[in-house]
Amino acid sequence: MSIVEMYRSFRAIAVLAAALSAALAATTALADAGHQSVRRSPPTVAVGAQYDTTHVYVASADIDAFVDSFVATFGGKASPRAVFTVTPTPSRTASQYVQTPVGMLSVFAFQTPIPYPFGSERTGYLVTDMDKAVRAARAAGADVIVDTFDDPIGKDAIIRWPGGLNMQLYWHTKAPSYGPLETVPDNRVYVSAQSADNFIKRFLHFAGGKVASDNRHADGGEIGRPAETIRRVRITSGFGNMLVFVTDGKLPYPFGRETTGYQVADLDATLAKAQGVGVKLLAPVSRTVEGRTAMVEFPGGYVAEIHEPTQ
Repeated sequence: MSIVEMYRSFRAIAVLAAALSAALAATTALADAGHQSVRRSPPTVAVGAQYDTTHVYVASADIDAFVDSFVATFGGKASPRAVFTVTPTPSRTASQYVQTPVGMLSVFAFQTPIPYPFGSERTGYLVTDMDKAVRAARAAGADVIVDTFDDPIGKDAIIRWPGGLNMQLYWHTKAPSYGPLETVPDNRVYVSAQSADNFIKRFLHFAGGKVASDNRHADGGEIGRPAETIRRVRITSGFGNMLVFVTDGKLPYPFGRETTGYQVADLDATLAKAQGVGVKLLAPVSRTVEGRTAMVEFPGGYVAEIHEPTQ
């Protein structure tokens, strides 16, 4: 073989080796991308909307009146009341679940000072696995402000989202089993324009949810600011419904004080029952893009929104 032929053979081998190396690199990159995609996909940790509880803190003197008025308004039943330590540091509270066809409550009447940051969390979400849920929350950008701790029937943690929204995650040693709700309540969230997109993106990632609607020119009358426009975002996920109001924070009372909105078939009849058991009407019935709404206050100070969808 001549020197020229040998050179051509070596050059062909080099070209082939380079091509094989590039192909292998591309294959490895695709595999890595696939693994990263799997790692980035959030685990499914939601159990169901019937297990999501609104946290309500009332004075010991008000717990009977509150629970009785809530059940009288919406139906359902309250669990037996017991006194527990439900925080990772010493405390005592009377605690009670309230199950209704329109949503569930966790009611707390503390008999000791309430340890920080308890009382600031708006909801409790039941999760399939606490360790997995906490990792998913962190990966989605939530701050775990109270790390996992044991309670008398399971485990809990408190997380905080961009915009300052605190939520509790909980897991039971013995899995509860509840039937579906007649109507799924709204977790009503107020955030600033600066935090809104960041919060929505990160919560969607954690919850595996989707944006059902995003109206950047919604009627501000829904939150007590008629003749103005606001951004109104509806989110659905395995954790239920969320309604996000993006505002400048200049809210007339009682808007922003409520954490939950309850859907009923007949708003007028529900309000009549409520007012008959000591519930105050704080904002008169008005119309929204989805129906009719009113704001009320139950004995003990719990503020809620009640709405009736357009038929």
